[in-house]
Amino acid sequence: MKDRLIRLIETGGPIPVSTYMQLALHDRQDGYYATRPGLGQDFITAPETSQVFGELLGLWVVHEWQAMGSPAEFCLVEIGPGRGVLMQDALRMAFVAGGKPFADAMTLYLVEPSPALRDVQVERLAIYEPQFAEQASEVPALPTIILANEYLDCLPARQFRRDGEEWRECVVGLDGDGALAFGLAADGRSAPEGTAQTANCVEVQVGLDILVAELATRAANGLPVHALLIDYGPVDRAPGDSLRAFKDGEQVSPLLAPGETDLTVDVDFGRLKRIATSAGLDVHGPTPQGMFLLGLGAQARLNQLVKANEDDAEAIFNAAQRLIDPKDMGERFKVICLSSKDLPKPAGF
Repeated sequence: MKDRLIRLIETGGPIPVSTYMQLALHDRQDGYYATRPGLGQDFITAPETSQVFGELLGLWVVHEWQAMGSPAEFCLVEIGPGRGVLMQDALRMAFVAGGKPFADAMTLYLVEPSPALRDVQVERLAIYEPQFAEQASEVPALPTIILANEYLDCLPARQFRRDGEEWRECVVGLDGDGALAFGLAADGRSAPEGTAQTANCVEVQVGLDILVAELATRAANGLPVHALLIDYGPVDRAPGDSLRAFKDGEQVSPLLAPGETDLTVDVDFGRLKRIATSAGLDVHGPTPQGMFLLGLGAQARLNQLVKANEDDAEAIFNAAQRLIDPKDMGERFKVICLSSKDLPKPAGF
């Protein structure tokens, strides 16, 4: 991938940071998600930390389906399902809690463009007969419940830096030795919408607008919809330069090994909330992940698991605590739900 990017830049000039992220993560041939679906995680996510996470989301899905009036047909959608661990845990619990009516009503859709990851997901979730979509807009027009854990942070972000009185877009070009290097576009522009006067760097994830537009379209057509989004990022300020890369659990330079590292940016929850509200959606949260999970009964479920697995009690307890501990994932990760109007307030908020 690095050689391809260098040739691309040599031919056409520097590329925006968002284009670099898109190619490095999502390229069908050499992108990170196409080449590393079966390897060890470069960044451990909540579902891999403890089964409690997915199980509680499964109970949440059943509760919200019932709050919608238990429609006879509905789509359960996961965007960015990774290796299917979250959905496996969620549906194991949901099928118990919701019983046959829930199972008969549900069609599972996985929004996953990577053929390699689809193979992994099918192997894990085959009994649920998952359907696949390239993007959320391909999911049928039915009542819809969407889950997305650590999906928003991998949406490509445009970066802009203040340069005197102007703003310039951040780009990836080549240095004097022909290596990948960050730089600024030659042409200046006005500040991105909503930029604080004190900001020196701003990130804008256009993918947030696309997701909100899809949810708003469904809601405008009279379809009940919930989208439960879990990710990390600030609530009371816009992220600055938050682009990071992880390889084998260690943070490295984002330009070190494109296609071999997991690139991520902080989610601008303030902006997400603004555009969702403007689009006519109800917004619940964001709330810290720990508070959300405790509100769904995390402590009671953890006590059940510890009692049933006394030999592994300490490991089970410690893993689940990571999800809710404010000093670990409990505070840094946020939960937000974007909903169509006139639905009851979702559980956990």
